[in-house]
Amino acid sequence: MKLANKVAFITGGTSGIGLETAKLFRAEGAKVAIVGSNVERLAAAANELDGDALLIEADVRKVADIERAVEQTRAKFGRIDVVFANAGASTVAPLEAITPEYIDNNVALNFSGIFFTIQKTAPLIPTGGSIIVTTSFLNTIGMPGLSILAATKAAARSLVRTLGAELAPRGIRVNAISPGAISTPFYGKMGLSEDQLSGVAAALTEKIGLKRFGEPAELAKTALFLASDDSSYTTGTEFVVDGGLTQF
Repeated sequence: MKLANKVAFITGGTSGIGLETAKLFRAEGAKVAIVGSNVERLAAAANELDGDALLIEADVRKVADIERAVEQTRAKFGRIDVVFANAGASTVAPLEAITPEYIDNNVALNFSGIFFTIQKTAPLIPTGGSIIVTTSFLNTIGMPGLSILAATKAAARSLVRTLGAELAPRGIRVNAISPGAISTPFYGKMGLSEDQLSGVAAALTEKIGLKRFGEPAELAKTALFLASDDSSYTTGTEFVVDGGLTQF
């Protein structure tokens, strides 16, 4: 098993990429702590994991919640070997509709939530540990209505380089996964109607080299590589898993 006796801390772990990664990490021998802000989704995730995970209700927009989640994990497992800073979401908003509150909420969830997740877990990560950040294909292309989400994801990509350099002397690797269009609940949370979602999906599919959306399990396999010793000489980089969306 690639993660035997490892402890993994996953934010945004109640659905989609986070949940599939939790399942795979557990199958590969890891003890898993899942952080989510929705009680119902946490309960559903617990069922899918057969109760074999530490489930923590916490909102990564709140530093105190992150600190509490990290302390609960420390109390249960004693350390954290792998951090998957995966929590993130946004809604579509054109330029004229964006408010200071909208920006603050996006930054808190998609940037500072990632930063403080790394800051608060880092003291518990031993040499050889791995931190993985979920970024986005929006880092490299422009899509109307997603300016703030794209900016926060680009900032998260920058963190992977800077904090990777900062933690390298401790032997801790920091890398990113950049998903393309993936079949997860993420798109359903963007405030679009079913017709609008169908239109977006069709337009994206046409641009994807492989002509299909990716599956969360395909991202989980990349997370496993970055979490395991298979990537022991890889840090500061971003693995693009997008079916060619940003490449062709």
